[in-house]
Amino acid sequence: AIAKNQVRINDQIRVPQVRVIAGDGSPLGVIPTEDALSQAQEAGLDLVEVAPDAEPPVCRVMDYGKYKYQRSKKQTKGNVHHTKTKEIRLRPKTGEHDINFKVNQAIQFLNHRDKVHVSVVFRGREIAHIQEGHRVMKTVVEGLMEHGKIESEPMQQGRRIVCTIAPR
Repeated sequence: AIAKNQVRINDQIRVPQVRVIAGDGSPLGVIPTEDALSQAQEAGLDLVEVAPDAEPPVCRVMDYGKYKYQRSKKQTKGNVHHTKTKEIRLRPKTGEHDINFKVNQAIQFLNHRDKVHVSVVFRGREIAHIQEGHRVMKTVVEGLMEHGKIESEPMQQGRRIVCTIAPR
């Protein structure tokens, strides 16, 4: 028995007659299997069974390796990217270089079609300097604007300022 996605080629085709399609796509009609096989070998190609359920089975003269590669490409094409939410955390005292580093990290996430959740966290008495946290958030959001769009505006939630940015 032959597997569902397994294709018969060359000597594996064991029927007396086959309907043949040439390498350029033109039909050659119903001919004996040996003739079809010899034609394919002369062209340096394979005889590949493309419609085994037809009567007689339909075969095509083609490069089997290339055919297999294109079929596998079609199968992987269906893979879909599931959007994840990545978080970058900052503090009001975070230095300029560290902010740029985090922004570059977030840009990579956005280019990979993931959402970015930016949060500026306040510890202890830092909450007294809330404007410093807003400045850090503004810097980050400005750095990400050409790669994404704001999904939720920066807003304060207790001891943190949060903002979500979605990819363009």
